[in-house]
Amino acid sequence: MEELSAVRHKAIAALADAGVPSPGVDVDLLLCHVLGISRSELKLRELRGDSFEASHREEFTQLVAARRTRIPLQHLTGVAHFRYLELKVGPGVFTPRPETETVVQLGLDFVVQQALEAPNCIDLCSGSGAIAAALASELPGSKVWAVELSDDAIQYTKANCLPHQVTVLHQDATTLPEDLEGIMDLVVSNPPYIPPNAIPREAEVRDHDPAMALYGLGDDGLQIPRAVAGQAMKLLRPGGYFVMEHAEVQQDSAATMLREAGFTQVSGHEDLTGRARATCGYAPHR
Repeated sequence: MEELSAVRHKAIAALADAGVPSPGVDVDLLLCHVLGISRSELKLRELRGDSFEASHREEFTQLVAARRTRIPLQHLTGVAHFRYLELKVGPGVFTPRPETETVVQLGLDFVVQQALEAPNCIDLCSGSGAIAAALASELPGSKVWAVELSDDAIQYTKANCLPHQVTVLHQDATTLPEDLEGIMDLVVSNPPYIPPNAIPREAEVRDHDPAMALYGLGDDGLQIPRAVAGQAMKLLRPGGYFVMEHAEVQQDSAATMLREAGFTQVSGHEDLTGRARATCGYAPHR
């Protein structure tokens, strides 16, 4: 029976040979998934020189083989980690990215700065529900809505949001009920925004994230974001805050888009890698 350490290093080499960007992390997470343990327990077992149980060999081998074909790690484990949450994900839903965590933080900072005790927040184009669930879990007393159109993604939106008492709406984010207009303190959105000619280089994104969650339509990829910005203006109360994620190259056009929609004090923000990631603005006092 092989030692766990040897199995781990062989798997890392196999993923690295296939061009997987983070083979060490991926192998550790696959091992934890198969063994049902934490990463700290995995490290402890490796340091002790524990063996890798033969009963887990076939499942782990199949998962490594699948990851070599660039099937997303999150589709293999069924979970994605986002801020303080473990979310359910899989085929048919956009896998939440670490950079979107900074987008959530912009919204949280606004609520704290305004000292809002029971803010109304809404996540447009919610997908997995990552943004809505994070807001609800980190803002006690808040009322949060999540809006998602996709029939495939909505099961994940509900699974991740309903435990946090988020109201989930299965409909187009650009045509919402009138009774929601003018009551929101915060609108956050990570809409589809990739231009039609900008095919993602990463196989995990290009081949496995749903096109509906990627491409924003129009020559610049901002047709859907423009409609979302217009909807956000209707939803926000005077002085409310809008946060929209976009591509790095869309920084200037996103700012123009928000100003044209009527937002004031428009500002761009970078993620933790220093890339332009979001643009924000305030609904004017009418």
